[in-house]
Amino acid sequence: MTSRHRIDTHAHFLPDFYREALEANGHEKPDGMPAVPQWSETAHLEMMDRLNITKSILSISSPGTHLVPEHDTAAIDLARRTNAFVSDLKQRRPTRFGYFAALPLPAVQASLVELEKALEEGADGITLETNHHGIYLGDSRFDEVFEAMNKHNVKLFIHPTMGCFCPSGTAGAGTKEVLSVNPLKERLPAPVLEFLFDTARCVANLFLSGTVRRYPNITYLIPHMGGVVPPVLSRFLGFANVVQGCDVEKWTESDALEVMNERFYFDMAGWAFPMQYKGLMDGVGIGIDRFLYGSDFPFTPAPAVENFLKPMDEGTKNWKEEDVEKAYFGNAAKLFKVDRS
Repeated sequence: MTSRHRIDTHAHFLPDFYREALEANGHEKPDGMPAVPQWSETAHLEMMDRLNITKSILSISSPGTHLVPEHDTAAIDLARRTNAFVSDLKQRRPTRFGYFAALPLPAVQASLVELEKALEEGADGITLETNHHGIYLGDSRFDEVFEAMNKHNVKLFIHPTMGCFCPSGTAGAGTKEVLSVNPLKERLPAPVLEFLFDTARCVANLFLSGTVRRYPNITYLIPHMGGVVPPVLSRFLGFANVVQGCDVEKWTESDALEVMNERFYFDMAGWAFPMQYKGLMDGVGIGIDRFLYGSDFPFTPAPAVENFLKPMDEGTKNWKEEDVEKAYFGNAAKLFKVDRS
């Protein structure tokens, strides 16, 4: 096993009360996965120590804290409890753990309150799902939240979730009318394909809605090497400049890539190597200084996290040593102001 040090920017925590909330609200098999994984502080630290992970930036994974459409009160309480739990964990172990705070979207006003409180308590950033009951990031209904994040120069970790369909159109998003979509659910849980597609929907909407341009102080962290963003980037940017009559923000590819190389980061969780990373680096032109290490623990069990390091180390062996250090540690250390000593 390599002795390289790492900072893990894509790692999750699941306190018992959160597991219980998932199971009580129809998410005992979240996004079609076999079960809610076990998690403990001790097990997480053991995994980190074994794999030379200096620090983990924790977050709640899909389906987030708003578990049932229109059940705002329960979501507000769950977001507060999870943020208080992980804030305490960071206070007790500040050199080992940081965290992205969860918000109870689509409850916007409550999310604004929670955002302020979480940042006051020491959150390193905010985590949002690609969509919240069918309302995608970039929707104007979330503008107040993006304004607040922009004011605070927030680091926004976007985690994919199940794609959604609203029979009556986007007006039905956020209500009990919304339907989760996984066309191959009998064969594949949503994280296999749908998470990567929903990442692309979200990123496309952030650009085409003008959100990325209107809120220039937000730094975006995108998991799984951007999902399927690289092969469809030219398509959705080109569409905005060719098709008439659509309410979309126009971008040139060069302008979009400049923004992505300045304000976006992409983590290497999952099957980033030996092929997927090439779509970002060689295909799109994203620099290695935008890469971050991610384990996706515990949804990726500790043995699998270790196994993923083998193709990762193999895929980076021809990189310059300074670039490997950046991707594993240095980029995140700079972003989160982690002491290198």
